[in-house]
Order: sequence, then C-alpha cells, then structure tokens
Amino acid sequence: MADTTITPTGFARVNGVALQSNDGMLSDEELRQRACSELLRQAAIAEGLLDGADAPSDDGVLSEAASEAIEALLEKCVVVPEPSEEACRRHHAAHRTLYSTGERVRARHILFAVTQGVDVSALRQRAEATLLDVRCHDAKAAEDAFAKAAASLSNCPSGSAGGDLGWLTSEACAPEFARELFGHAEVGVLPRLVHSRFGLHVVEVLERDPGVEQPFEPVRGAVTMALRQTAYVTALRQYLRVLAGQARIEGVDIEAAETPLVQ
Repeated sequence: MADTTITPTGFARVNGVALQSNDGMLSDEELRQRACSELLRQAAIAEGLLDGADAPSDDGVLSEAASEAIEALLEKCVVVPEPSEEACRRHHAAHRTLYSTGERVRARHILFAVTQGVDVSALRQRAEATLLDVRCHDAKAAEDAFAKAAASLSNCPSGSAGGDLGWLTSEACAPEFARELFGHAEVGVLPRLVHSRFGLHVVEVLERDPGVEQPFEPVRGAVTMALRQTAYVTALRQYLRVLAGQARIEGVDIEAAETPLVQ
C-alpha cells in the first residue's frame, strides 16, 4: 500500500522545478505522483507536444494543454502489445473467482478518514492499533470489540451500526476497496489496513457469497482488458524509469511509487 509519510515539499524537485511552491505538506506517495506528472510534462515539451511556456503545476493540477500533451506523449511512447489468447486463457484459469458473476461480500469496517490537515502518520498509528486490538480477541469478544471501536472511532455513518456495511458487490465499492474484498476466500478481520480514496479501513468480512464462475468466452473481453491494463502499467513504469534516469530528481523516490499512473 501507499507510504503515507509526510514530507516537506520544499526540497522535492524535478530538473529544478519544485513540486509545490508553498509551505504545504504532502505524503510521499503524493510527491511521487506529482514527480511522475512533472517528468511527463517536461517530456511532452521535449517532444514538441507542449509549448515550453506551459507553467509547471504547484498544486498538483496540470493545465488542460499539459494533460492533452501527456496523453499524446503516452500514446506515442508507451507501446502495449495485445495479449495473446493463450495468455488470456491462462490468466482466466488462474483467476476464475475474479470473473464470477453475482459475487457478494457482507462486511463491516472502521474508517479512519484522511481529510485536509490530518496528521496521516498519527492516523495510521491509530488505525493499526485498532486493527491489532480487534484481532486479539476470541470470536465473541472480537465481535463486541469491533462494534465498540466502530461506534467510537469510525468516521463513517455506519459506525452507529457497529460498522456494518451489509451485503456489497464490487460495483458498489470504490475500485481500490473492491480489490481487497473480492476475489478472495478469507473471512474475518483482514490482516492489513485497506487503503482507499476515503482513508484507512479496518475491515472484517463476515460472509461471502462466491457467485457463479463464468467460462472463458463470456468474459474474454474483461480478461483481455485486465491483461492490457497490467501491460500498460508495466510499460509506463519502464518509460518513467527511462525519463527519471535522464532527469535530476531531488527529494522524492519515484521507484517506490505504488502506481505511476497520473492522477
């Protein structure tokens, strides 16, 4: 999961361009994302796809021209081979549960929301302490401990109901949350925090309904798209490594990025 250490941004630069101009604080992962965006913006200028007068971002939001230029740059420079049928069939055979229909999970959670100005390091410590606490009880005591912790600590309205989220489908969840809940067999409190756009979650899976596994042909398109996306991320990582190797980067470790995709 993403490193949420807070780092001063005054020392984070790409080829001398500061990643933030004010005295704000960003997590390491946010810095990496901004560094990747800035590398791509500068590469677009070098390729003649973007006017050199385009101003670098100081708030993480690229100009419309820069966004369009980066899209053109990636289309030109990041080549993704089409996955073979053999690779698609092999992936499907190894991940049948991912392509089931009707899979549902009954879960509850304790949300530690990441909001503007929150001390993320302290928030993570509270979340990890809560995770440890609810896992260190027998079944009945754990049930009570989870409900009490959700009621007193969770930043989600579900806290008043012990964190109960009811039956969920993957479509009803944020993608990063769904990845941790669906396509697995484990039941009980998940052994690690779940990170989402909303914050950090302590999650307990109460029941699973695996749904119906689908044969290859009906899900061929979904399998192909999944492999294509994986190949794209790999190719983009490689391209960014090349750009980073040619750049002067200060105060940020791009190699440690959870994902290189521009946010």
